[in-house]
Amino acid sequence: MFDNLSNRLTSSLDHIRGRAKLTEDNVKDVLREVRMALLEADVALPVVKDFIAAVKERAIGTEVSKSLSPGQVFLKIVKQELENVMGQANDGLNLRVASPAVILLAGLQGAGKTTSAAKLAKYLKEREKKSVSVVSADVYRPAAIKQLETLAGEVGVDFIQSDLSQKPIDIVNGAIDYAKKAHKDVLIVDTAGRLSVDDAMMAEIKELHAAVNPIETLFVVDSMTGQDAANTAKAFGDVLPLTGVILTKTDGDARGGAALSVRHITGKPIKFLGVGEKVEALEPFHPDRLASRILGMGDMLSLIEQAEQKIDKDKAEKLAGKLKKGKGFDLEDFKEQLQQMKNMGGMSSMLDKLPGMGQLGNIQDKVNDKMFVQMEALINSMTPAERRNPDVINGSRKKRISAGAGLQIQDLNRLLKQHKQMQKMMKKFSSKGGMQKMMRGLGGMMPGGGMPGGGGFPRM
Repeated sequence: MFDNLSNRLTSSLDHIRGRAKLTEDNVKDVLREVRMALLEADVALPVVKDFIAAVKERAIGTEVSKSLSPGQVFLKIVKQELENVMGQANDGLNLRVASPAVILLAGLQGAGKTTSAAKLAKYLKEREKKSVSVVSADVYRPAAIKQLETLAGEVGVDFIQSDLSQKPIDIVNGAIDYAKKAHKDVLIVDTAGRLSVDDAMMAEIKELHAAVNPIETLFVVDSMTGQDAANTAKAFGDVLPLTGVILTKTDGDARGGAALSVRHITGKPIKFLGVGEKVEALEPFHPDRLASRILGMGDMLSLIEQAEQKIDKDKAEKLAGKLKKGKGFDLEDFKEQLQQMKNMGGMSSMLDKLPGMGQLGNIQDKVNDKMFVQMEALINSMTPAERRNPDVINGSRKKRISAGAGLQIQDLNRLLKQHKQMQKMMKKFSSKGGMQKMMRGLGGMMPGGGMPGGGGFPRM
């Protein structure tokens, strides 16, 4: 996410790290590069101007001159100003109203409103422990109604039927009545989109908003449209009293212009980021954490939260107990660990949150989720006996297993080597003083040992 911006900014800031003192000249030189990085990231020009002015004013003032480490303080100033641009803290949903709390989603066609409705429903159900209903007021696209029904079933929330013969206002009022009788905490309304901002669309959604008076009106926008996303949000904000923004498709956005422009131009907070196609791929927006990621500092808090939510604690305890009893770490256990990583959003999602990953070049191209698919395919191609005791896998078995997975024997050899390294690491973990030993083992496992699919970890 935002790789281009992150790489350019960290590269620019490298020129000032370690300086004995900051002068107006060297601050000016670095800020010129930062300005270019922001413009290339498609950040809106007014945002760039204000950001550079704010950093410059603080950097050449007393705040830096008193510091023993000017380079570090300059980095801190840049981070704080990034946070100021995006909003200083997470701005959550306001659900403190009589049930149901109505959340209206608005935006252009193709921005991801219907998918975001399902993602938000899953988030509220699982993270906020709310009972949720969803309804589609898009009477122009039958596929949108069907899509929301399918997604609602997938995330396990209540779908309220609607059809093309109804008026959007009647659909939503009927849904509110139903949600009240069913004692639902939240009703999420997916509205019709258009290919561009037009008067008819704006008039219709304005009328719908006035009739149902939602507690939250969220504008859903594709981050890959850059500063156009901020301009479109402003156009909607001029007509609707928006309470926030959901920025979608950020996992495919290497630039980051929308994230840095939306709040400044609209005055509305970004509340959520869509970080993938799956229904669980929605994250609350934390400006401070995103600023850290953009500057290559990682986002360990989000990674820890992700682990707490996604890792199956019962399975983890079962594996720990097995290791404690001296039983080996077999390929069934290895497969289980791969699935746990997949539940956390995959390797690319995890790497994105680790500090310093941006400085390792194209590591995310080398270490991708395709490897995990290949590893699982190979393990699934084995017999239960082979998974429990990989040492029995000889030449003829290797041919059968790799052919069954549609892969090469060298892919299987890499998997078996990787498993051996993991097995040793787990043995150290289960012994006395295991954590330190495991971390040393992890360091030995990462370089060049290779992963199926050809991507070994680079040396760190």
